[in-house]
Amino acid sequence: MTKRRIRNSWYANFLNAIRRAAICIILLLVAIQIYAWLLDNIITDRPHIIALFVLWFFTAYLVLPRINRRIAKIYLPNYFIGRARTADGLLGDPVNLAGYGGREKLIAAMEAAGWTQAVELNLKSSIRMIYCSVRGANYPNAPVSPLFLFNKQEDLAFQKQIGRNPRKRHHVRFWFAPDDWWLPGGHKVDWLGAATLDKNVGLSLFTGQITHKIDANTDQERDFVIETLKQAKATRYVEVIKHFTSSYHSRNGGGDVIHTDGSLPFISFK
Repeated sequence: MTKRRIRNSWYANFLNAIRRAAICIILLLVAIQIYAWLLDNIITDRPHIIALFVLWFFTAYLVLPRINRRIAKIYLPNYFIGRARTADGLLGDPVNLAGYGGREKLIAAMEAAGWTQAVELNLKSSIRMIYCSVRGANYPNAPVSPLFLFNKQEDLAFQKQIGRNPRKRHHVRFWFAPDDWWLPGGHKVDWLGAATLDKNVGLSLFTGQITHKIDANTDQERDFVIETLKQAKATRYVEVIKHFTSSYHSRNGGGDVIHTDGSLPFISFK
């Protein structure tokens, strides 16, 4: 690398650092002004409901996510550790499935096993999701919140609604593995998946955002996915490597307790 390239690279990094610092300072100043206004409206004999809502929304969706992203960059490694990540940079659900086969094979196998592909999460689907959750209406292809692996959002997501309410459902996300990437131990796979059971809707422990709360036994949900595929005869074989990772107890990005035995099934889709 020439001296000019080194200078240009250093200059670009310096400008980027200044830009990030400026954004943080502006956000801090705006937060101080908003919190000052909110406190003036909340600390009264009759707190204003709108002020309370603005306080929650501003904290949960603007301030805390940025703080979490900054802190996560300091202590979380930027490589595969068997966990997906939330959009805020927090550790999400455990990766508990691996698969072989193309995109069409995966979709065909999951649909044959009775799973419905989730629609994209956007404003329209989010509003419908909230409406159906509150009213108890049916939404079999409801969206899932994005989780990230290989620095990208899941490529496919499937669910099985329990009853006629999207508050409770089986769901699994799949990420297509990079061509030049190998699992620890030299295993080459096409897909990695994270299966969990949504048991209700609540608030995230770390941000206060509205989110699904998952069941702690992620191994049971992993085994449920495999069982549905086997019953539909949608697999060529399933090889389970016991204790692929260490068993552990932890929390996901919403603060829900999770535990796993660390086993990883390798599924070949028909």
